[in-house]
Amino acid sequence: MWIPSKLTRPGRLHNAIFRPRVLDLLQQACYCKLVLFRSPAGYGKTTMAAQWLADKPNVGWYSIDESDNDSFYFVNYLLQALNKATDSSCATAQSLAEKRQFSSLYSLFSDVFSEMVAFQQECYIVLDDYHLIHNDEIHEAMRFFLKHMPDNLTIVVTSRANPPLGTANLRVRDLMIELSDELLAFDTEETTRFFNQRIADGIDEETANNLRSYVEGWPSALQLIALQTQHLNRTLAQTAESVSHFNRAHLWDYLVEEVFDLLDQETRYFLMQISVLDHFNDKLVLALTDREDALGMIEALNRYGLFIYPLEGEHNWFRFHNLFGEFLAHERKARIPQQESKLQHNAAVAWLKQKMPHQALKHAQKAADNHLLVEILNKYGWKMFNQGELSTLEIAINQLDKDILFNHPKLTMLQAWLAQSQHRYNQVGELLNEATKQHKARDLEMDVRYQGQENALLAQVAINSNQPEKALELAELALSQLDPTVYRSRIVATSIVGEVNHVLGNLERALPMMQQTEKLARQYQVYHQALWAILQQSEILIAQGYVQAAFELQSSAFQLIEDQQLQQLPLHEFLLRIRAQVLWCWNRLDEAEECAYKGLQILEDHSPSQHLHSYSMLARIAIGRGKLDKAGKFIEHIQHLLKQSTYHVDWTANASLSLLLFWQARGNIGAIEEWLRTAVRPKTATNHFTQLQWRNIARAYISTGQFEKASEALSFLQGEAKRVNLVTDTNRNLIVESVLSVHQHDEERSKQLLKQALIMTTQTGMVGNFLTDGAAIREGLDKLILNHELGDLEHHRAQQLMKDISLTQHSRSVHFDEEFVETLINHPNVPELVRTSPLTQREWQVLGLIYSGFGNEQIAQKLDVAGTTIKTHIRNLYQKLNIANRKEAIATAENLLQLMGY
Repeated sequence: MWIPSKLTRPGRLHNAIFRPRVLDLLQQACYCKLVLFRSPAGYGKTTMAAQWLADKPNVGWYSIDESDNDSFYFVNYLLQALNKATDSSCATAQSLAEKRQFSSLYSLFSDVFSEMVAFQQECYIVLDDYHLIHNDEIHEAMRFFLKHMPDNLTIVVTSRANPPLGTANLRVRDLMIELSDELLAFDTEETTRFFNQRIADGIDEETANNLRSYVEGWPSALQLIALQTQHLNRTLAQTAESVSHFNRAHLWDYLVEEVFDLLDQETRYFLMQISVLDHFNDKLVLALTDREDALGMIEALNRYGLFIYPLEGEHNWFRFHNLFGEFLAHERKARIPQQESKLQHNAAVAWLKQKMPHQALKHAQKAADNHLLVEILNKYGWKMFNQGELSTLEIAINQLDKDILFNHPKLTMLQAWLAQSQHRYNQVGELLNEATKQHKARDLEMDVRYQGQENALLAQVAINSNQPEKALELAELALSQLDPTVYRSRIVATSIVGEVNHVLGNLERALPMMQQTEKLARQYQVYHQALWAILQQSEILIAQGYVQAAFELQSSAFQLIEDQQLQQLPLHEFLLRIRAQVLWCWNRLDEAEECAYKGLQILEDHSPSQHLHSYSMLARIAIGRGKLDKAGKFIEHIQHLLKQSTYHVDWTANASLSLLLFWQARGNIGAIEEWLRTAVRPKTATNHFTQLQWRNIARAYISTGQFEKASEALSFLQGEAKRVNLVTDTNRNLIVESVLSVHQHDEERSKQLLKQALIMTTQTGMVGNFLTDGAAIREGLDKLILNHELGDLEHHRAQQLMKDISLTQHSRSVHFDEEFVETLINHPNVPELVRTSPLTQREWQVLGLIYSGFGNEQIAQKLDVAGTTIKTHIRNLYQKLNIANRKEAIATAENLLQLMGY
């Protein structure tokens, strides 16, 4: 797949002169981020870079051509060059790139920099002919690369134009050496030495200066002049006279008259033939020209100095100097235009013999040969698809005449899969519908295999459109139609059957289907699909109450990511997300927080809309720790994202839980009422996310005092959960039911519900859900413990929960201790009212507890005083701070905390 010659240093032109004037300018290059050789064609940029770096040990060379505007190819060649320069220090990143397992070039480069930490030696990477890159994605990624790369690395760029790599900034910071055409142009002394090495009679300084002036020191033009002198057997003075009017605009004429026409007809024709190839070796040339002496001809041309570069060490690969290659292309189209299509066709066939379909497609497109394009795509299209060459395939398919395309159902199916694999789901259905219409118009009957692939794709469209029943029908139909050889479609269809059954609550059916999906995906090395299947299995096991088993399965998913270098896939964030949710429910907040931050890091270069889950988790963790000010910052992010994007109920339900817990802690009943007014009410609750949404609704009803509606919601929830055996959700629902009973003053029922929840928690370990409502259920837990109503295991868990609840409640009021108050009173920006009407320490404590969401009874219990005493403290602090109610007290406390930097 990779062309070795693109990664080798070009051989120097014969008799290339040593140029200390230029080399002296490069002595400080190791301290710079960028060395830029910038000039028009033919100024010796590549030769000068090769000469400068010839004796340096750690150099990677990447010769760029037009095909490298595909970011997949660019980054792979770049990393291969980097590994060549650094003793393979970035092998993992290269493996990721080759498998297309990275979320963005930025994240991949971040991995590169992490791996390069161990390599401390001075090293250089050459990007030769960077002006051929016009892909903005690559430019932006390289700007990032230059900004963050390690100090021991220097990027060397040769380009005809100023590359969009942030050169102005680098120039101002003195982190760049630039060698323009003025510096690369030969001066008189260099011109003299140049010709003395090539012309037997030598040259005088005046003639050399004249020649240099004529061509403005252009090395390639000077080479042409030397060639003219050699072939015409003239003196250099005679040659100088004949080219006195030479300039860049006349380059083609000069090359024709002084070089090309001097060659024999056979050589001229040979050059024009092979000029259709950007890179070539003897085997390619043989296939193109049918000349058995291909290698001998190439070597002969090289000896003539006809701008052909032998590339070191890779089985006799060559390329033309770009300038000469352009000239030959010009001559080819002018002299043998009738052969252009045939030559491009033959070039495509030649590349096919080298098993390089990517290159073959390029020439078939230039030949406008639809039939050859169809032949290549039919033979190699799916192989290229599986290798990740998606954009190359799509460009080729889009060039096909529509009539030809629709006569080849295999290609219309490939076109639809290309759209699906690049997440353009809306296009998939449109493409398939149009294909069906066109196939019918042509009386083409689709075989069962085609129909199976089509139905698998349509099932994917349906599940993405939230039509699970339709998706299930199509996926099961696809499985009945597909034979085992169509493995990609079978894997997708099997996965969809499992996913739909998961959504509909058919967990006993969903789990084995996802296990089968994983097995198939591993068998055919479709590892991202295997990872997806593991994640689905984990969620199913959690729903069934087998949380420890799910946790262990997640560990196998982490191992798969490590083994197959899947770290930058968004699915890695999905894994971290469900791991964080389990850890949060187990009250392992530090580990959950670490997972959430890692998830944000993986999604750093993705749309901010995808960060919602991570912020939701971070907000809940902060709330659980009593850090409401910190939680408030995450809540702001959540609210912003919800306004900017449309999300699936799974995402909004998780975000809503964080919002509701925050508003509940803040006593913001108005916000809860507003949320409740617009909340989506799913028709069913047969899966974890619709269960969560309805639990949110029940929680909101409780907070707003609508206990009857809360009871109805919870009754519906529990009925659905028990119907489809959602064990973990049943456990969670019991806790919220217990909270409702507390508010309804039904202590006995609350205790019994808590007891049931504790028994179930022996299996699920869901202690975090108790802590969420710790203030409400604390008294019930205490009575269960005192009355010895629990078994030994549940008794121990209840005692631990009591300790955790006390710790959580204490952390929520810790800001208002004596040291904090002393610092606050003496703060220069503290409001005068606070300074002149100071609260007692006990009143500060009460304010802190109000801020933390404690009710009057809870405050009295915590401070071990009578409820009437607490009312007196509250009345006093309200008068001193001129506030009217609890909501204003919370706002005042929050303002003071912000003043202190919390």
